[in-house]
Amino acid sequence: MDASSLTKIAKEYLDKLCYQIPNRRVGSAGNRLATTYFAETMKSCGFEVECTEFECMDWENEGALISAENKTYPAQVSPYSLGIQATAPLIVACSAAELETLEISNKIVLMRGELTKEQFLPKNFPFFQVEEQQRIFQLLEAKKPQAILTATTRNPEMAGGVYPFPVFADGDFDIPSAFLTEGQGNQLAKQAGKDVSLSLKSKRLPSHACNLTARKGQNAHSAGRVVLCAHIDAKYSTPGALDNGTGIVTLLLLAELLKGYAGDRTIEIVALNGEDYYSNPGEQLFLLQNEGKFHEITLGINIDGLGYVKGQTAYSLYECPPEMTKLVEKVFAQNAAFVAGEPWFQGDHALFLMNQRPALALTSELAPELMAEFIHTDRDTPEIVDPQKVVMAALALHELVTNL
Repeated sequence: MDASSLTKIAKEYLDKLCYQIPNRRVGSAGNRLATTYFAETMKSCGFEVECTEFECMDWENEGALISAENKTYPAQVSPYSLGIQATAPLIVACSAAELETLEISNKIVLMRGELTKEQFLPKNFPFFQVEEQQRIFQLLEAKKPQAILTATTRNPEMAGGVYPFPVFADGDFDIPSAFLTEGQGNQLAKQAGKDVSLSLKSKRLPSHACNLTARKGQNAHSAGRVVLCAHIDAKYSTPGALDNGTGIVTLLLLAELLKGYAGDRTIEIVALNGEDYYSNPGEQLFLLQNEGKFHEITLGINIDGLGYVKGQTAYSLYECPPEMTKLVEKVFAQNAAFVAGEPWFQGDHALFLMNQRPALALTSELAPELMAEFIHTDRDTPEIVDPQKVVMAALALHELVTNL
């Protein structure tokens, strides 16, 4: 299949994932439509497909309203927050030391300053924790305010292009919360000590989702496995074209190119479900499924944020043996669209690294610009994608996996 035909198919795939299917957040109907579409496409290319389900939580949100003394303050419900209707005195806190001394039980707490400079990891995040954040979680849960409001500045490194960003995005944290801009927080802080009314219209819903593993080649024990992955889920508020519709499209195109594959080495194409979800359930499931079998993986490849209309496609290598490094560099050197990029560790290739397996990651060269302007926002649409870059990535990966 030539590049022109693949480009047309890539556009169709991306349109399906971003426009025809509703939001791909974990646990949603749109997420299940996306995984079904992925599975059916893989089967049509001759892959055996394994669907592994897990329980999760969906979340619905109809907005937030803060009011005090006949004034209203724009705000958004924190992702996964419980809903609430409450009127209570407003208490303002800017540090953990203040939280320790203030009486906030049954109050509405406005957190500002040092307390909201960065997004908190979920309190039960499976891979690591921040000690100071855990201390604040414990203070809040012990003192039991009715609700929490957080006023935030811009922080693209922590929250992508979202402003204001939610300090809490945690389905395990049960104190209702909302977030607003620093300027709105400054105005609201003038109501300290007075009654504030808060309405958060949101609810949690029990649900389910799945990881998908598509396989060709049956000799994983003797010939090893090449595992290629991309996360299929998206944040609540975004079409998720670059994060990570293009990663999934690259895998779907690769499956088209591998229709005739009959080698001994097992090729696994995995749609992970949870990179943009508070508890990373798909990633945890992948680790569990591969426990005791990671030694079979000769190379793990992760695709995330690939295909931005500006810049090139960046590849980075991790713990690869010399011969593999030479092959990868040779494949990508054949096309000026690729450039060796800086290492980054905030993606699903970390699953291979934590198990001492060689890894390769593909993303956009201008990933920092993407994070600052588009990622996790409603601006992450197919209009900022160059589908030819997605096709070139699929063609390069096809050459790589068939020549390893």
